[in-house]
Amino acid sequence: MEWLTDPLQFDFFGRALIAVVLVSVLCALVGAWVVLRGLSYIGDAMSHAVFPGIVAAFLTKGNLLVGALVAAVLTALGIGAISNRSGLKQDSAIGIVFVGMFALGVVLLSRAPTFTTDLSNFLIGNPLGVSAADLWGALGVTVLVGGLLTAIQKELLLASFDPTEARAIGLPVRRLNNLLLVIIGLVVVLTVQLVGTTLSVSLLITSSATARLLARSLRKMILLSAALGALGGVVGLYLSYYQNIAPGATIVLVNTLVFLLALAFRKREQ
Repeated sequence: MEWLTDPLQFDFFGRALIAVVLVSVLCALVGAWVVLRGLSYIGDAMSHAVFPGIVAAFLTKGNLLVGALVAAVLTALGIGAISNRSGLKQDSAIGIVFVGMFALGVVLLSRAPTFTTDLSNFLIGNPLGVSAADLWGALGVTVLVGGLLTAIQKELLLASFDPTEARAIGLPVRRLNNLLLVIIGLVVVLTVQLVGTTLSVSLLITSSATARLLARSLRKMILLSAALGALGGVVGLYLSYYQNIAPGATIVLVNTLVFLLALAFRKREQ
């Protein structure tokens, strides 16, 4: 059992384990909706679209997280507005806003005299650098998002899969769609800060897609996605510790392998 307990003598490793589990649960809560509604592109898009908010906060010596949150909300509302008013499919709206926001970030960055470690760490992420305050913040957001999605689950399901019926009974379909986009943006911002862009997208999409292959209901899908994400995170962290390799990328590879195994298992059943 020493191989399990030895890494735990380091506080940073224990915090990283807790962070990965929390982020896995948080991503599972919204990842199920991302996969079911065909919004897989939005995770990667959001993680880049918040770039101008981060750079603007950096240039004005403001809080990087606040800057990212503002950019995430503006991005989500922009995607909703373009999709509703133009008649374009949502993936086209995501692409337009994503590219425009990222380009704005690059332009703002060109005005920066230096590209500091603090800014690059926010963008890249580092599970082993998570603080106790970060963990409390992640727990608070997880409880908030979980409570909100639970409260509107029935309405969101109807608006997602039968918007005509939802409008007929008076549900605010556009507001529900915009609210979901804002929630996804907030979750992406938090997870990117904690674990980086690549791992954030993996937990948001790969684990949820794996659960989609195996689960038959939304509730089971969310629970299974959280469990698979946490398992992949723990296994990946231990592998990275003993093999001295990048933790985030290792967790992503483990999650990808689990997805491929689930896909093979499903094909055998069929």
